[in-house]
Amino acid sequence: MDDLPNMTETVEREERAGIAPTLAPHARPMAAPPARRAPWVLLALTLAVAAWLAWRAFGPEPLGDPLATSLLAFEKQNSLTVFSAQLAPVVASDDERMLGLLKSKQIAVIPARVDYRLDLSRIDRQRMRWNAERSILSVTLPPLSVSRPNLDEARAQYIREGVLITRDAQERLNRNNTRLAEQQAAKQAANPVLMDLARAAAKGAIRQNLTIPLQVAGYDNVTVDVRFDGEKDSSQ
Repeated sequence: MDDLPNMTETVEREERAGIAPTLAPHARPMAAPPARRAPWVLLALTLAVAAWLAWRAFGPEPLGDPLATSLLAFEKQNSLTVFSAQLAPVVASDDERMLGLLKSKQIAVIPARVDYRLDLSRIDRQRMRWNAERSILSVTLPPLSVSRPNLDEARAQYIREGVLITRDAQERLNRNNTRLAEQQAAKQAANPVLMDLARAAAKGAIRQNLTIPLQVAGYDNVTVDVRFDGEKDSSQ
């Protein structure tokens, strides 16, 4: 307690002499009270929470289920036309009337179109298999369906034979030619060459429709292997 007056006098003399006062070694500035540190701690915590939320929102996310991603690509499509064939069946019909005295014949070339469709509603998880090690998605497709031939009779070409072709005879010839052309077009549509072309087109379409969504989902090196029922699985 005796040192306090002496120290005070020393400080006063130094101030009158224009000398900066000196403090005793034990007279050091006190640390900032804890109350002044609180705003900085709160700010640091706020920045940490903001960084964590930003990472959750914009940071890398785990890859989703590849099968779910693939099925989502088919969700809004029930049927997919993968191939169309333009056909030109040539048919002929005969007609006889008045005990065979009036004979007529008509040869017709009627353009026809058939579509090869794939029923996407039948493709479910049971028809898909995911190989995570090789990043291969295997898909087994159901058989294609062939539409009923669509005859374009407005573009048909006719060759008629007969001295006299009555209206009734002409209508009968037209009906018979239409029926025969539809039957022949359906038979031509089932030709193995056309069916192979349609299957190849279906595989390409499904492969493209699945590869793009999977790549967007993060599977950059994915391979989509497509086959039909009864075909060998080439991914094994």
